[in-house]
Amino acid sequence: MSRPMNDDEVLNELNKMVAFIKQEAMEKAREIKVKADEEFAIEKAKLVKQEQQAIDAQYEKKLKSAEISQKIAQSTLTNKSRLKLLHRREEHLQDLFNVAREQLLNLSKDEGRYVQFLEGVIIQGYLQILEPSVTIHSRKSDVEVAKTAAGSAASQYKEISGRDVKFEVQGSLSDDLAGGVKLVSGSGRITLDNTLDERLRLLEERMLPEIRQDLFGPNENRKFFT
Repeated sequence: MSRPMNDDEVLNELNKMVAFIKQEAMEKAREIKVKADEEFAIEKAKLVKQEQQAIDAQYEKKLKSAEISQKIAQSTLTNKSRLKLLHRREEHLQDLFNVAREQLLNLSKDEGRYVQFLEGVIIQGYLQILEPSVTIHSRKSDVEVAKTAAGSAASQYKEISGRDVKFEVQGSLSDDLAGGVKLVSGSGRITLDNTLDERLRLLEERMLPEIRQDLFGPNENRKFFT
């Protein structure tokens, strides 16, 4: 038979049990702490990744917005520069045509050359109209010169076409014009504008693309050429 434990033995056993329980509790606490640290690290990494992705997305958004703003600003500046250049070119072209108009004014002041010019355009008009009577409109200051030119042109027209033409000269054109004449057929159905201003306008319209290319080179924006 085993004897009962005395008080010291009981106390010793109790201490062993307490120490065991305490050890078990400490190990369990360490396990819980390790697991909690792992979960915390995982959650922290997840939150850091989410924040990093959010920051990257925000950065990309701001970067794209900045790139778009830069492109818009660059495009606006380029368009302004292009428009300014085109404006300067047009001013230069207009200066050229203004010089040409001044030369036309000088032509009308040289009576000999001016009469020859009027004869030429009046003969052209007679041959285009091909009617027995024509009204010639000129500046008031050119009426006498136009009569002389129209008479000479009528003689040349007779030699070329074998037809006679009657003409009447009226000083109905504005003195603001550079010179020249308008011809109206006797039937009133045909009107020919052979003023110097109209001829310069037609020349400007027809020659402008060629003049632009001669002065400024080919248009880089133009894809097709005829």
